[in-house]
Amino acid sequence: MLKVGLTGGIGAGKSEVSRLLVECGAVLIDADRIAREVVAPGTPGLAAIVDAFGEDVLAPDGSLDRPRLGSIVFADPEKLALLNSIVHPLVGTRSRELEATAPKDAVVVHDVPLLTENSLAPLYDVVVVVDAAPDTQLDRLVRLRGMTEEDARARMAAQATREKRREIADIVIDNDVPLAELRRRVQDVWADLARRAHAPRETAPE
Repeated sequence: MLKVGLTGGIGAGKSEVSRLLVECGAVLIDADRIAREVVAPGTPGLAAIVDAFGEDVLAPDGSLDRPRLGSIVFADPEKLALLNSIVHPLVGTRSRELEATAPKDAVVVHDVPLLTENSLAPLYDVVVVVDAAPDTQLDRLVRLRGMTEEDARARMAAQATREKRREIADIVIDNDVPLAELRRRVQDVWADLARRAHAPRETAPE
């Protein structure tokens, strides 16, 4: 099994890269999806968030109001750290459970938005960073996700810098390109990962 950590700044196109890797044959473990599962109604995770931030972060149906919570934590580093201290251990536990069910020869891609911020690179055999220029990220967040420019900039500022993400990368996928070119680049990366997965353990990346 080759454990791959996939990360990138918000709006860089990491989700598209993870989708393309799955098309190639990767087993995907999506930290964002798991993060939603562990704070679903009735879970201990949601109860802990309500204890920490109050019932104002709940939607009328009792689910987590993610935009409301996001507007609180992304403007306050201490509150963001508090939220992460609740959610990240739950996500880590569930991710390990899912990884244990993957085939032994699989390329398992962990899609982890805050891999850099939480110093998680040592957990993976290979770290792949999806990179895009800040102007590209901002355009995608405003034009495609409907964020205000202020909200988009705040979320970008709450993450690690572009330089810090690139520092931990074994592989960088530059994504200031059209989808067809991105697909070609991901296919090249997949070929590399597949080779690493089937290499003798002593020659596999540390």
